[in-house]
Amino acid sequence: MKQFMYLAVIAIGVTIVACNETTGNTAGGEKKTDSVEEVARGKYLVDAVGCGDCHTPKTMTPQGPVPDMEKFLSGYDASQGGLGKFDTSIVRDGRWALLKGDLTAAVGPWGITYAANLTPDDTGLGGWTYENFRKAIKEGKYRGVDNSRPLMPPMPVPALKNLTDEDVKAIYSYLKTIKPVKNLVPPAQLNPPPPPAAN
Repeated sequence: MKQFMYLAVIAIGVTIVACNETTGNTAGGEKKTDSVEEVARGKYLVDAVGCGDCHTPKTMTPQGPVPDMEKFLSGYDASQGGLGKFDTSIVRDGRWALLKGDLTAAVGPWGITYAANLTPDDTGLGGWTYENFRKAIKEGKYRGVDNSRPLMPPMPVPALKNLTDEDVKAIYSYLKTIKPVKNLVPPAQLNPPPPPAAN
């Protein structure tokens, strides 16, 4: 009888483990979030939204700039140093904005901004939680932190706010799977906000 009870307990344990694996549950009862389908949807959204247009350095070819896939989504290439000299007077009043040739940096009335490293390296999103990422995308918070400055142009925050939480989670899950690239993007150089308009 003891042997039967022992075998029954083992059978029940194996059944529970098998059920958890087929339903996507962990031993703690939490649902696995990084399913193959979710990651695939995240890749689709990153491609469709065009994240790489600004967040991937480019190489110049006879056909124009082409994404450097060795640095995919690693942001402004810090190894290039600064942007060089340019006439800031043409952007200060808001009539013009300038883009670096590979689109990873922008200059406008707000100052100078650099495309962030979106790879899972520690110089990118490595230390970010999903909640940080959600706040950055849906609320336009710098580094996804409450009481931080807003994300600056050309980041399309007004459009990204329309993504569902499921979309944002899928993008986050996908970004955790791409190749980490060590690239510490320089901080933005922001101008003071303009004075309030006179009534």
